[in-house]
Amino acid sequence: MNLEQKVMAEMKEAMKAKDEANLRALRAIKAEIIKAKTEPGAGGEVSAEKELGLLQKMMKQRKDSLEIYQQQNREDLAKKEQEEMAVIEKFLPQQLTGEELKAELQQIISETGASSPADMGKVMGAATKKLAGRADGKSISAMVKELLAK
Repeated sequence: MNLEQKVMAEMKEAMKAKDEANLRALRAIKAEIIKAKTEPGAGGEVSAEKELGLLQKMMKQRKDSLEIYQQQNREDLAKKEQEEMAVIEKFLPQQLTGEELKAELQQIISETGASSPADMGKVMGAATKKLAGRADGKSISAMVKELLAK
């Protein structure tokens, strides 16, 4: 069952339950999938990697909006973003904990032979591919900087 089918099944349940928060987020996911399908060169299909990328992008957008709304004391809008993030999170792979991320990055650093902050590009390239969907770029970057600074 691909992402679109899962989203459609969840949408049916949300409609039956009259769950507006879930429905709003699921409709946003469906819209992104349809947009990706109709892009030039997509051929009406969306790969699993592309689906994962779409979900990560949506999650990042929601996080950025949430920060702004919290800074501006707009708790009503912040709540909506949190609700949507919870729904999107259900479709993403389990996120790595700080310790798991550190262990993965140490392994990548040893594989790439990186030894100084100048080698950060090599490590980031390998890490973003290997950890796609399981950790966000900001936390990967921060951890790589910390590990290479030692």
